[in-house]
Amino acid sequence: MTEPLRVLILDDDFRVGQLHRGIVDDHPACAAMDPVRSIAEARDSIRYARPDLLLADVFLPDGDGIALVRDAGIDAILISAADDAPTVRRALRSGAVGYLVKPFERRALTGLLDRYARYRNLVAGDRALRQEDVDRALAILHGAGEPVSLSRSATEQLVLAALGDGEASAAEVGERVGISRATAQRHLAALAARTVVEVRLRYGATGRPEHRYAVRS
Repeated sequence: MTEPLRVLILDDDFRVGQLHRGIVDDHPACAAMDPVRSIAEARDSIRYARPDLLLADVFLPDGDGIALVRDAGIDAILISAADDAPTVRRALRSGAVGYLVKPFERRALTGLLDRYARYRNLVAGDRALRQEDVDRALAILHGAGEPVSLSRSATEQLVLAALGDGEASAAEVGERVGISRATAQRHLAALAARTVVEVRLRYGATGRPEHRYAVRS
């Protein structure tokens, strides 16, 4: 089973940190680490636990979240009540992969996590990437990879990302996404019923065909 992306949350407000933790833990591809409330705590967690993604406030009692992101060497999404253009530009220059303005709806953070998980899936490992792989990964990360579908669940989006341009069985999709084979099968069947994916049969040595799934072109 694919390991979930480990997410560190940095916010000096305990209640906000726990709220964000709940959103992260509800995402099928993510797992929240214990939230931290200061730059110093965040630096220690990053140094010793090496999270995959940091969710950080900008203004903190002991320092600047943007400076932390710039120096941390890990992917990060900045979350702040600051909506002025200079702060947003500074955040993006620091290397942040996303910026959310407080207050925001739950689905805004869920959507960012969806896109980040798909982006990470596309650039995983040490393989060489084609230019089209890079273009697709960046488009997905910035929400320009495909039209938004309000009827498509977060898990279905991850299932489609796991299929990519190839084909896979329900068991393989489940392993890539981090869900059970039965759950992957259920989502694949629903996508096939809506003609989003197609089902292909592969015959093996036993003579019993294996169902393979691929995104319809």
